[in-house]
Amino acid sequence: MENPVLVEVTRGNRVESRHRGMVVAVDGDGKVVFARGDIEATVFPRSACKAMQALPLVEGGAADAYGFGDRELALACASHSGEPRHVALAASMLSAAGLEASVLECGAHWSFDQPVLIEQARSMERPTALHNNCSGKHAGFVCAACHAGIDPAGYVGYDHPVQAEIRAVMENLTGAPLGHDNCGTDGCSIPTYAVPLKALAHGFAKMTTGSGLAPARAKAARRLIDACMAEPFYVAGTRRACTRLMETAPGRIFAKTGAEGVFCAAVPEKGIAIALKCEDGTTRAAEAMVAATLARFFEHDPAVADALMRQADHAMKNWNGIHVGDVRVTEALTA
Repeated sequence: MENPVLVEVTRGNRVESRHRGMVVAVDGDGKVVFARGDIEATVFPRSACKAMQALPLVEGGAADAYGFGDRELALACASHSGEPRHVALAASMLSAAGLEASVLECGAHWSFDQPVLIEQARSMERPTALHNNCSGKHAGFVCAACHAGIDPAGYVGYDHPVQAEIRAVMENLTGAPLGHDNCGTDGCSIPTYAVPLKALAHGFAKMTTGSGLAPARAKAARRLIDACMAEPFYVAGTRRACTRLMETAPGRIFAKTGAEGVFCAAVPEKGIAIALKCEDGTTRAAEAMVAATLARFFEHDPAVADALMRQADHAMKNWNGIHVGDVRVTEALTA
């Protein structure tokens, strides 16, 4: 099945680039309420599934034992920009368990935010693992292990108890079998599993609604979703799409990006969740796709729908501020 062109990028009066993709929205029972493209295709969720990976932190009692609130839980689900508040909070999470950054196995990179990156380059020799966009998630893994009495060393490995538990959680949520056959290695070194796009959306719909989940898991899942919506800055950061989407309708939209053009989102009041992938892995197209798809579910709230569509369809300007073209979703997505 050939996926439709869902996003176009123009320059002057011509289309310069076209992005194909697939998108699906489902309810808690797994009913498809909107779809475009091959929704049964398997995708690596990458960082879009971090809220699923954070469930053991809450379910096992570590979050409460270490006094974690919405900010810490949001950071555990985050691909943050490595801004000072992100770095400090990740360090604080580790400190609550009596640990330091040296325990993290995610690697290090500079901030995603250019002004912060420039200041970092001026003030420090090199970034630490705390600056990694996944440091909050990894801090959550380490804290969950320590609270359970498990040695966190090697926690990124496929056979470590932390990853085994995450694998079981994700199988429960998505209904997809996870194992070596559909496993790859993510940018932060943990296992990532290819699952059908529809199954990924259903997993987030179950987290949002609690449908089909044991009461304790349903409560923990909604706590994580609510924490992300309450603290959107800690999920991403300044000028980032996840943060902007959740700030567009506070407490009404959950959104989380993943590498290679993946996005997951939910509208809790509608009981639906969305999963999508830009086929060529382009972030700008995935961001336009998720904004336009979310807008579809706010048809009775024009202010929110319009704000979302302004994020989907937007102008491109060059370094002189000259309007050179536009990113726009196509009728194949909006019809």
